Amino acid sequence: MKKIPLALAGALALLYALAACSKPPGLAPLARGPMAKLVVSDHPAPAPSTPFKDAAGASHTLAEFRGKVLIVNMWANWCPPCKAEIPSLAALSTAYAGKPVAVAPISVGKGDDEIAGRAFIGRNPPLIFYTEPTYALAYAFNPQVGDMPTTILFDRHGVERARLAGGADWSSPEAKAVIDELLAEK
Repeated sequence: MKKIPLALAGALALLYALAACSKPPGLAPLARGPMAKLVVSDHPAPAPSTPFKDAAGASHTLAEFRGKVLIVNMWANWCPPCKAEIPSLAALSTAYAGKPVAVAPISVGKGDDEIAGRAFIGRNPPLIFYTEPTYALAYAFNPQVGDMPTTILFDRHGVERARLAGGADWSSPEAKAVIDELLAEK
């Protein structure tokens, strides 16, 4: 067996260390402050293809957002923590205007609750009202969405990268650091 000269071994170790340091830190270290409940996906999966509708009744899928960092917020008008975080999602959307970022609040309400949810989102521009009252989309995620609100983050390739169950301040510097990390990825 050939021996590697000590200087060459040292140079290789240094190159390895530099490469490790130059790698982006990923999302896990960013789970702090308002993002403390952020759970990074162990096995990133593509977005489900289950359709949902906009306020005009047009059908959409999450695939339409490919090429953008997508923040999907599953919420309901009857859920106080859901309604409390919607203004911060609107602020996040405004902060990233003109960048490849989309915020999609998708209501699971139906009947009068859907009508009230549509009005509530209308008071929080620039958010667009989306609805999927059958829970088919919530159940299509892996794992399925059980708690409201749940926010699911997708990279530009349409792959789920992380999620946060429960309310959060999406206008915070910590939330923006998470979005910026996803934007920095190619």
